[in-house]
Amino acid sequence: MAMLKIKKGDMVKVIAGKDKDKEGKVIAINRKTNRILVEGINMITKHAKPSMSNQQGGIIHQEAPIHISNVMYLHKGQPTRVGFKMDGDKKVRFAKSTGDIID
Repeated sequence: MAMLKIKKGDMVKVIAGKDKDKEGKVIAINRKTNRILVEGINMITKHAKPSMSNQQGGIIHQEAPIHISNVMYLHKGQPTRVGFKMDGDKKVRFAKSTGDIID
């Protein structure tokens, strides 16, 4: 499996698709399919039957996953590519546009 450059909790900008130029926080990552859930991006409508957990039922709006290649990491409000480098004996991510260490 390839190393993913975006992690849960990162701020990202959508660079392709119907939500292009929107920004949001990563909620979840599916490493198997290389798809991510981003807060407020790719909203879909679901029709839910009433159940024990959802007594009312009705129409639910929720995020759908998008492919990880359609987003870019946001560093100081600007989209940037992410790289890896060794900082001593620890592998860290860095923003390629500025060279700053992310984490």
